[in-house]
Amino acid sequence: MERSLAFYEKVIGFKVYEKTDKSAQLTADGETVLLSIEQPSDVIPKKGRTTGLYHFALLLPHRTDLAKILKHFLQTGYPLQGASDHLVSEALYLADPDGNGIEIYTDRSASKWEWNESQVVMATEALDAENLLAEGIEGTWNGLPEGTVMGHIHLHVAELDKTEEFYTKGLGFDVVSRYGPQALFISTGKYHHHIGLNTWNGVGAPTPPANSVGLESYALVLPDEASLKDTVASLKEIGASIAEENGVL
Repeated sequence: MERSLAFYEKVIGFKVYEKTDKSAQLTADGETVLLSIEQPSDVIPKKGRTTGLYHFALLLPHRTDLAKILKHFLQTGYPLQGASDHLVSEALYLADPDGNGIEIYTDRSASKWEWNESQVVMATEALDAENLLAEGIEGTWNGLPEGTVMGHIHLHVAELDKTEEFYTKGLGFDVVSRYGPQALFISTGKYHHHIGLNTWNGVGAPTPPANSVGLESYALVLPDEASLKDTVASLKEIGASIAEENGVL
């Protein structure tokens, strides 16, 4: 836990919202919890070729913020796994000490995104790091800025057809991009994606052990009670199992 907490505070720039011996809740603005980390009993290392987290993605409010954190990574020597221009966004990729994938990115203006009818145009091109760093040359990194949000998550899944049905017919997401038969990207409100789903770990990939390093859960925040009721009805229509605890499904 101490190793992970040091990483998320000193490398990523989170603030601790609440902490116990085995868990911590992390925030960028001191009020909204964006990430919770826990140390379960008898935890085992992350296994390859399973379903679960590919990466979670922190969306920074301004391009200068991305420039500052890139400069911070270079100065501290923390290894990056990638740096990409996705046309809709610019992104940095790394992993925490347990191997959980992290993306840190900033969006280009939505007015510059290109759409082919219902499909947004995205790509994976080399990031112009020099141009980015020049934008933040005057700034100093002071951790994650206020306004940082959880921009999206990207998951390894066992197969796409049933997964697509669950997220679109059950939860009401729209498919906004497909990468052949192996990946799709979904969102609401014509965002470029709130969730990425892929079978890159293999069709039929098994679920990791319950005590494995990785993602335990994530939360979708709906705008109002009516939206929640509609979502419950849609999930029941497709036969999804629903459990409720203290108003949370």
